Amino acid sequence: MRKLLLLSNSKLHGEPRLEFAKDTIIASCKKHCVSDILFVPYALKDHDEYTKMMTEPLAAMGFTVRGIHTFPSPKQAVEKAQCVFVGGGNTFRLLKELYDNELVDVIHKRVMDGKLMYMGASAGTNVATASIHTTNDMPIVYPPSFEALNLVPFNINPHFVDPDPSSTHMGETRTQRILEYLEMGNNRPVLGLYEGCLLEIEGNKCILKGKRGAKLFAEGHNDAKETFTDNQDISFLLG
Repeated sequence: MRKLLLLSNSKLHGEPRLEFAKDTIIASCKKHCVSDILFVPYALKDHDEYTKMMTEPLAAMGFTVRGIHTFPSPKQAVEKAQCVFVGGGNTFRLLKELYDNELVDVIHKRVMDGKLMYMGASAGTNVATASIHTTNDMPIVYPPSFEALNLVPFNINPHFVDPDPSSTHMGETRTQRILEYLEMGNNRPVLGLYEGCLLEIEGNKCILKGKRGAKLFAEGHNDAKETFTDNQDISFLLG
């Protein structure tokens, strides 16, 4: 029985880091007897500094936190962990490190077997999905594949923003970028997850939580297919 918390972001404007998700994190970890968190800082270059930055809010919630990069064997660290928290940053760098350290298969198996709780934010949420095709990031490195951990059978676009009708910016909007992905024949739906929102997944149940909600994009639609709000059950996305 998989257990996941997938956050659109870890820092929300005007709030301390993880504040918007704090109650859900604490309640979910308590429910699943999680006291220790293995933090994965691969999405940023400075692993020590990133781990230190994320340890502060998680320790304030009562968790023991240790960076995966401090273990002699990252793979063994995952095999023994209660919970992994995969932080945000550059999605391409993150996925490459996961492949380089042979962690993709072990994380997938342990999460899907119900033996490892998974938490991710931003890039950490991107890699939890079927692929990283709908990330917002630049390909600063080349992972062996765009296929990701496949803990859920759809894609997510974190930090989703609606088009601004008053903007004079001439580049593509986030909506246009997602539709470009879908018009290539990709039949995986894409969930545009606004900042301050998260998905709480247990087994085949998925609940959207947060301040602004999410938009679903699917093949054959010229805009968002559906819009969801706080506490809405969107388990149908899990198939």
